[in-house]
Amino acid sequence: DVRILTKTAPSSSKLAYTFQHRSVIKLLLTHDNVVAAGVKEPCQESLDSAPADTTAREQRYMSGQYFFEYLVVVSLKKSKEGAYEPQITYQFPKRDGMVRFQREEEEKTLKAITLFCFPEGISWAPLTEYHSETFSFVLTEIDGSRRNGYCRRLLPHGNGARPPEAFCIISRLACFGLFSKIFDEVEKRHQISMAMIYPFMQSLREAAFPAPGNTVKIKSFIPDKGTEIISLTRPLDSWLEHVDFRTLFRCLTNEEVVLVFAAAVMERRIVFIAVELSTLSQVIHAVAALLYPFTWQHTFISIVPEILIDVVMAPTPYLLGVQKRLMEQVTDQTDVSSPTPISLGHPDHIGDENSLLPPKLQDEILQALRNRKEKATVEELNRVVSEAFLPFFVKTVGHFALYVTRNSSGQPGVFQSRAFYKAIKSKTTRHFVKKFLQTQMFDLFIQEVEQQPASPQQGIFHKKIVEYQEQKRKEKAKRH
Repeated sequence: DVRILTKTAPSSSKLAYTFQHRSVIKLLLTHDNVVAAGVKEPCQESLDSAPADTTAREQRYMSGQYFFEYLVVVSLKKSKEGAYEPQITYQFPKRDGMVRFQREEEEKTLKAITLFCFPEGISWAPLTEYHSETFSFVLTEIDGSRRNGYCRRLLPHGNGARPPEAFCIISRLACFGLFSKIFDEVEKRHQISMAMIYPFMQSLREAAFPAPGNTVKIKSFIPDKGTEIISLTRPLDSWLEHVDFRTLFRCLTNEEVVLVFAAAVMERRIVFIAVELSTLSQVIHAVAALLYPFTWQHTFISIVPEILIDVVMAPTPYLLGVQKRLMEQVTDQTDVSSPTPISLGHPDHIGDENSLLPPKLQDEILQALRNRKEKATVEELNRVVSEAFLPFFVKTVGHFALYVTRNSSGQPGVFQSRAFYKAIKSKTTRHFVKKFLQTQMFDLFIQEVEQQPASPQQGIFHKKIVEYQEQKRKEKAKRH
């Protein structure tokens, strides 16, 4: 059961809607027993590393070569008042020798981890059965940098009723499928003994994170089974390695995905509502990935802890995931004007999301999405989705480099925005681009371009731009 609320942000996001006239969209869909898998986050120095290694190890991690910062186990412990509170009961590796401010920052991070591992708060009771689920969240630093939290919740071994516990890995690396496999190995060892987790995670920390398309092999000993070789392969398309689009397309039709994409492109306030944590994290990360090569720059909380539910009142753009049991609080607080919920599944009753994108390009996205197979693999679906949405940005703003003027003194370039959108022949595309130029995601994207040297750009987006421009040249030559 998934619902989506989208609202235009107020005038601060430079959209044409006022605070009183935001559109709101709800979506109700069925989503049965979808189990997502994923994990990610940063790393720290090992328990037994020598002081002389510390600087080199930290530099190695900061360069993105470590798999993770740390692994923690979050357990529900009963307080004196009788309520269950999440507490960290295991951490690998532990950090010793920190100065006061480092220790205080770490305590804040660990507190945040407990909130995101058990966003339901203290409303727990012992269980005899619990459906294991994996989900992810993002921790945003003051400087805007992000660390990823991968979490697997399961029922600990034992007899009788007991509360679930959560394994959480924190990493700066975003690779959902790869970390999910790591969790499978952690869970396998946990069934034997917590002591079996340490040597596996230590081996993982000492291994280099593979380049896209490459595989790293980890040796690990398990009693009665001997030494195992665990292969961890990183997807070739690294910009999609944290994404599994299958959940998104199980929850939404092609048309609904395009409407959500339109709302995200225009940096509106979007709330996803679902029962399962795994559903929320999978869908929200998938929607953010549709924006490539641009990056969502505003509030991004894949699973909002109950204690932070007031964030839905923020007037600025956001992507939020909220559990269904909190839906009443969301609908009560989202707008002072109490807007009427509108089903995304009924085109006659939606807001303006259907008119945000140029009609021809919107139809091209839908046509490309129809090429996806019913039982496509993750890689096959990722390919179809990227081929559907990436050309949209190639055709609308792919000519940006031609409108960055540079002088010979080595100063940053200057983007000529007016000339840029005036160069677009299609009236509907020009109208869209004029609005898109006002978004923060485009603004930061073009700022980075201005700061870069004039040398040829790298990456799949720029490769697609070159291919598209060459195709247009050939078509023009044929006409003449």
